[in-house]
This record gives sequence, C-alpha cells and structure tokens, in this order.
Amino acid sequence: MRVLIAGMSGVLGTALASSLAADGVSVVGLDRRPHPSPDRYQWDPPAGALDAAALEGVDAAVNLAGAPIGDKRWTEARKQLIWDSRIGTTKLLADAMVVQPNPPATFVSQSAMGYYGDRGDEVLDESATRGPDTDFSVRVTAAWEEAAEPARAAGIRVVHPRTGLVLIPGTQLLGRLVPLFKVGLGGPISNGRQWWSWVTLEDQVRALRFLIDGDLAGPVNLGTPNPVRNEEFSNTLGDVLGRPSWLRVPRTALKAVMGTEAAETIGYSSIRLDPAKLQNAGFSWTYPDLGVALAHLLG
Repeated sequence: MRVLIAGMSGVLGTALASSLAADGVSVVGLDRRPHPSPDRYQWDPPAGALDAAALEGVDAAVNLAGAPIGDKRWTEARKQLIWDSRIGTTKLLADAMVVQPNPPATFVSQSAMGYYGDRGDEVLDESATRGPDTDFSVRVTAAWEEAAEPARAAGIRVVHPRTGLVLIPGTQLLGRLVPLFKVGLGGPISNGRQWWSWVTLEDQVRALRFLIDGDLAGPVNLGTPNPVRNEEFSNTLGDVLGRPSWLRVPRTALKAVMGTEAAETIGYSSIRLDPAKLQNAGFSWTYPDLGVALAHLLG
C-alpha cells in the first residue's frame, strides 16, 4: 500500500507517517520546499502547483495541511491564512487526483468539530446540521469539506474526520494549559459548562488509519465517546498534576489574550461530539477516559 500525506511535517503528520511506515506501508509526502528524500515531492498551494509524480501509484491520500487556529490572534490576515491553508490545499489535491489515470481510491481530508458551531448540551453525531454562518469556524470547515467535492464526484471515497481537541504533551491545548496549572493558575474557563470533545494523538492516528483502511465515507466525528465539560477537564487535569484547579478564567481575560472571535470559538464553544460512525464501525479507543489519558500523557 502507498499513502500520500500532505502536512507530513506537522506533529500529526509525523506520527501518522511513522505509524504507517512501521507496518511496512510506503509513505510519500508533500513539501513546500525542496527535500532531499526521494519520497518527498514539492507543491506550492498558493500557486496551484503540485508535482503530479507524487500521486503515482498512491492508494490513499491524506490531507492534514492547515495553519494552526489557536496560536495567534485572529486578525483578518490570520483568518485569510487559516482559510487558504485549508481550502486551497484541499482543492489543489482533489483537482490533481481526478486527472490521474489511476487516482487514489481514498481521500481522507481533515476537518474539525468547528463545523457544528456552539451547540450547548446538544449531542452531535454526524447527522447534525452545520452551525450558523456567522461563526468563522463553521464557514471555514464547511468550505474545507466542500473543496474535496471534485474527488467525491469522480468516485473517490472521501472521508472528513471532524476532529475534536487533540491532547499532545507540550503543544496545542496541553502546551498552553499545563504550565498554568503547574504554577497554580489553572481552572475552568468562565462557568466551565461548555462541552470539550477530546482525543489523544495516539487514538487520532489509530482512527485515521482505521479510516484509510476501512469503508466509511463522508463526515466522521473524531473524538472519544466521553466528552467532558470544561470544569471536569480542568479538575481532572489539576488532579493528575497534583495542583489546584479552582481559579476561574474570566471571559475578559481570554479575550485579551486571544481576541474576541478566537476566544469565543476556542474557549467558550460547547461542542458535544458523538463519534457514532466510528463506534458503529467497530473502532475502539485506547484512551476513552480523560483521567487515564492525562495520567498516561503527563505522568
């Protein structure tokens, strides 16, 4: 089997490539700069350029490309980068696949739970409607999925993993929270009632491999079956670290750091994922319980 990964230099791409290669899968990647490895091919999404040789003999393509959403304030320029790095790359890959004499059978094109928007206590399986267009995260994820339509129309099996919060020590969510908790400044965000749907990096990689090898198509919620409220997440993290978790983070403080729009989307949105498709297809999580997962990651 031969798998092409776009975004292979990121944390997730590196982990997925290592997992596949360990099982004897041939892995090729796309890079924006020339790379000495013969298994790396060059592409330039803003220019619409992609080395067609990258897709030769590929059984499945996985698109993980996309600028981070939580590391900088959402200026108009940053929002444009978030948009272009997702929609532009996906459309370029989809268009390149459909003109191949033997296109990949499968296209796993990353998405996110932001598709649903802030939904309170509503349980959201894959049949749930998209959120309101007033929410930037809803607009960008909906367009992200739509950009893969040429591949779907050509008969390629297209899967959109709508991923929750990924737990990775030292980076992303845990990279921001753990240092605060260690110095006694951790606690729930606002009232802590918002649902946080999460998954470990290890289970995210296992789920992506399950989607590459399986027959699921369309949107697939990629989170554990046990989302928790932000207050429970904070208390559990504090318990694992042996630190207090009583200091609530007011909305004004988070807005001051992240900006209003990013804070509302990342900090306050309540998204309660139900990974119904994965469960019904027989996927099992190594770390479905938050306490066990955090103890494993931070122990």
